[in-house]
Amino acid sequence: MEPLKHRPKNHVEWNESYYFVFYDLKQGLGGMTRLGFKPNKKEAMTFLFLPDGSAAGYQAVEETGDYGLQGLRVGKVVHKPLPEGVWKYFFEGDMIAVRNPEDLPRTRGNPSLASGVFPSRVELSLTPISEVYEYSAHMTPESRMLGEKSGDEHWEQIGIVNGEVHLGGETYGVEQSMGQRDHTHGVREWTSIDYWLYYVVWFSRELAVNPAAIIMGDGRVSTGGFLFEKGRNIPIERIRVLEQEFRDEVIPVCSRLELVDGLGRRHVLEARAGPVIPVPFTDSEKNVSILAQSFGSFKLDGVEGGYGSFETLRRKPRK
Repeated sequence: MEPLKHRPKNHVEWNESYYFVFYDLKQGLGGMTRLGFKPNKKEAMTFLFLPDGSAAGYQAVEETGDYGLQGLRVGKVVHKPLPEGVWKYFFEGDMIAVRNPEDLPRTRGNPSLASGVFPSRVELSLTPISEVYEYSAHMTPESRMLGEKSGDEHWEQIGIVNGEVHLGGETYGVEQSMGQRDHTHGVREWTSIDYWLYYVVWFSRELAVNPAAIIMGDGRVSTGGFLFEKGRNIPIERIRVLEQEFRDEVIPVCSRLELVDGLGRRHVLEARAGPVIPVPFTDSEKNVSILAQSFGSFKLDGVEGGYGSFETLRRKPRK
């Protein structure tokens, strides 16, 4: 396992974050949780996408001192590493539920959008099936330079998820589902990036793909990620966006990417986003970026059946 905590740099937006995503294909149940630590604050997000198309979420922001002396906890969200690389993810508290996932961030200003506030408990474990993959070790100097506003180092690992999710009066058993964790540290300035995409896509225990790219306004691309094939992590060396579609300029609809892997093979990944939770970030100059969290459907080289997270970050044009 990679080193889990790093000394903060002297930058107000230095960040160390821990992310977990899972999807139970049989039930149509998915979720994601993120802890972010900065020298002057810490934040947590936990979202669930439910089988009926609705969503529920929890967010917390707290001041912190030296987070290195604490466990990986913010509010009611806990990420806990265990021996042999297993991770536990735990939440117990109230979640706000909405029928339309896009309404979830708006409930703070308009509580009438919520369909209810429900006692919830999430207790899941992730058992790795892949080696830890470190993005930066496989990125070109140009890609690292272009990606400097999204973290110095970035680790990913695929695993199998088991446990239970309780929301209101419903209980969902999660058995042998696909999941993935990531861990990054470095400067994270949400509003300084024109556009990024980050997909976590599973086809089976033998095939997955995790492309990530920061796309600049002049067309330059910072490429990261890997193809997981028969137990092996194969770097993605180049990403080219062939097609993309957004609604209202920031809500993802679909995309088509060309990926070139470390073996020189060309792949085409087609993606379509499902329901979206759009999380806004605003800086001191009133610039706004929207982090869109979604689960989508995917096709790789004509092979259908891929599923997983479809995440984008887009800066809203100023009017």
